[in-house]
This record gives sequence, structure tokens and C-alpha cells, in this order.
Amino acid sequence: MNDTPQVLLQHHLKKLRLPTFNSEYAKLARQCAAEGKDHVQYLLRLCELELIERERRMIERRIKAAKFPATKSLDSFDFKAIPSLNKALTMELARCEFADRRENVIALGPSGTGKTHIALGLGLAACQKGLKVRFTTAAALVHELVEAIDGRRLQRLQKTLVSQDLLIIDELGFVPLSKTGAELLFEIISQRYERGSIIITSNLPFDEWTEVFGSERLTGAILDRLTHHVHILEMNGESFRLRQSRKAKA
Repeated sequence: MNDTPQVLLQHHLKKLRLPTFNSEYAKLARQCAAEGKDHVQYLLRLCELELIERERRMIERRIKAAKFPATKSLDSFDFKAIPSLNKALTMELARCEFADRRENVIALGPSGTGKTHIALGLGLAACQKGLKVRFTTAAALVHELVEAIDGRRLQRLQKTLVSQDLLIIDELGFVPLSKTGAELLFEIISQRYERGSIIITSNLPFDEWTEVFGSERLTGAILDRLTHHVHILEMNGESFRLRQSRKAKA
């Protein structure tokens, strides 16, 4: 049997970067022949498989690039445990139209109420919608920016951060920022103003953010930009971790 056409076909499909065509064409041909499908229907199915697999790989790459500490969806969030959280608004935000409009989201509440889970869930939804996402904590972001100054990479890093469709800054308020750190964070927020969406989680109400930034003037300027187009998620309730600890001891 002359297998030269098959070898050439595999070579061409590899060059054309159609891996799903390459792995599925023979099996699908047998299925379509058994079902009496014509060549157009066969090609249509093959193209659909390639597109589905390509989209899956692209989503995987976006999730990896986002640098999530964990992959969590909103489906696994216990909304009943945090009755103060507006579930309807949260699920509306998961459609990611807020990112298309360059609006921000701020989740406020005590430690352990699931703010990071919500941020991760919205970030995952954004990746699935085809958006470029970057996740970081406030402390890690400031550390990265300060290191970039020392390495003369600040402008490059700022450009990368500004280019994201969605920037998620977790745990704002856990660690007070230095004067330099606060100014660097303000610069990122200012550069992204009306250019790209930001999600921020914080354990502090707005009137205590001065404790983080160390300056009323700077805090005012940051809040002015963040809250101009914003959706606020109130997440007051008992800590999930504390509740689980009680259950374990019971």
C-alpha cells in the first residue's frame, strides 16, 4: 500500500498548524462514511473540531499568562454564606461587559469572606471571553515595580500592565505601602484610567485607605480614578476559614 499521500498530508497539516485535523481526520472520515455524510459535511465537522480545540488552547494560554494562584470559578462560590454580596450583579459582571466599557470592580469586606475567590472567578471568566488578564497582590505588584526601577525595566513593565484588558489587584490594605510604592501603584492606576479595567479586593473601607497609601491627597486621587466608573461588591460576613475551622472542631 502506498502511504505517501498520507505522509504528505500529515506533513502539510503540521506546516499549516492544524493539529486537530491531523489527529482526527481519519477517524472522522470513517464516522462520516458510516453516517452517509458528504465531503462538505465532513470538512465542516473537521473545521469545527479544530476551532473548538484552538479556542481551548488559547483559553489555557490566557489562564497561564494571568498568573492566577489558583483556578476558581464563580460556580463554586457559596453565595448563601455571604448574603451581603449582590449575586445578580456578580453574575452580570461575569459576562465581562464591564471590561469592554473599561469599568472597575472593587470588592470590600473582612478577611476570609471570599473576595479573592470572586476576583479569580471574574478573571477566569474574562480569560474565557478572550481578554488578557493579569492577577497580582498589591504587595507583589509594588515589589515588582520597585525591582523594575532598580533593573531599569519600569517603563517596559508599566507598558505590559497597562496593555492588559483586566488587571486584578488582590489584598489591598493588608500591608501599608511605602511612599515610593504608593506612588508607583498610583501611576499604574492613573495610566489605566479609562483605558483598561481594574478589579481590586480590600479588607478596608474606603475611609481607611489612607492608612495604606500614607497620604490623603494620594488616596483621594486614587479613589477618584477608581470610583469614576465602578461596581462595588460588599462582602461582609463570617470568614469561610473560621467557619470551616469550627466545623472541623465540632
